[in-house]
Amino acid sequence: MKLTHFCQCQILLFIILYSSSTFVTSQDSCSSKLVQIQLPYPFDTSALLCSPVWPTHNFILRYAKASSDVWSFIFSFPLDLKAYAAIGFSKDGSMVGSSAIVGWMPSPGTGGMQLYYLAGKSPNEVIRNKGDIYVMNASFVPATDSLGYLIFQLKTTQPSSNLLFAIGPNGQFPNYPDYALAQHVDQTSITIDYNKGATGENSNLNLRRSHGVLNIMGWSILMIIGSMIARYSKQWDPMWFYFHASIQTFGFVAGIIGILCGLLLSKKLDSKVTHHRNIAIVIILLGFLQVLAIVLRPGKESKIRKYWNWYHHNVGRILIIFGVLNTFYGLHLGGEGSKSFITYGVTIAVLFIITVVLEIRMWIIARKETRSKDTSSFTNPWS
Repeated sequence: MKLTHFCQCQILLFIILYSSSTFVTSQDSCSSKLVQIQLPYPFDTSALLCSPVWPTHNFILRYAKASSDVWSFIFSFPLDLKAYAAIGFSKDGSMVGSSAIVGWMPSPGTGGMQLYYLAGKSPNEVIRNKGDIYVMNASFVPATDSLGYLIFQLKTTQPSSNLLFAIGPNGQFPNYPDYALAQHVDQTSITIDYNKGATGENSNLNLRRSHGVLNIMGWSILMIIGSMIARYSKQWDPMWFYFHASIQTFGFVAGIIGILCGLLLSKKLDSKVTHHRNIAIVIILLGFLQVLAIVLRPGKESKIRKYWNWYHHNVGRILIIFGVLNTFYGLHLGGEGSKSFITYGVTIAVLFIITVVLEIRMWIIARKETRSKDTSSFTNPWS
């Protein structure tokens, strides 16, 4: 009886292991062979290299150079995501300006594949049947019930090494007649070495993000907050000065690093952003003038202190104005969507409203103090 129970346990364990292995092999991997499809592959698949380009979602890319100006690709993704999957070829690792091949299968036996050009981040800027890549022999094949293949060739001597991958929202697929593409719910950007099959994080994208965040924080937000402390916190002397100097220093350093990231990114991509770069140079010069102002700051009793105040305050205001304008211009050049513009615009608007409120408060207090002095200096001649 004990032996029977032991055999039953072995059989049950075997079933569990077999079921789990069946589930794993139903998913794709670089160690598994290509699934045989009903129609023959439109190109030779024996020499394809393989890379797990997005392990989080089990995205696999196989590729090979078919001739001097043709590359073959098979992009596989799990269909149990119940969403579209996309592969994009980008010049700099960003979504805007890239061309994407998108595939989907809402139900067994039905599916689709389309080419899109991502001119921007809003839906009307995602253009179907357009792109800067030449696609041949393209087809979407449901290899199994849980695995899909995007099969295509690119006519190019060297495809971009900056690749994008995205997943759409669950259950939302491009539909006839316009095949509008819903905004993705998850995406990643990588670089790939087609010779070795190695993939890595996209350094251009990291530079781009660092450039944006550091410049936004440095030249606009921190500079505005620092100037507000200097103007509206004089009653807490000398603490206001230390806070003001510290915040402006952090903003200056962050802004300088952000601009250096931008210059490095521009050099790597060979991008033409002349106006954006020239405005950044003006901002740097204004920032150094402010540093020089601190170094040469005269004493409070000095006769030239009022001229120094005028110089320091107005150079700071001009710097902030240029910083805000160049940030909006940079968001435009980067093709950022309306969310980025709105978020930054609301932040600046909130800081502006707070400034207006504090300015009115300071004006009211000054007016009360003036009236109080006038009243105290008045003497009754009949007393």
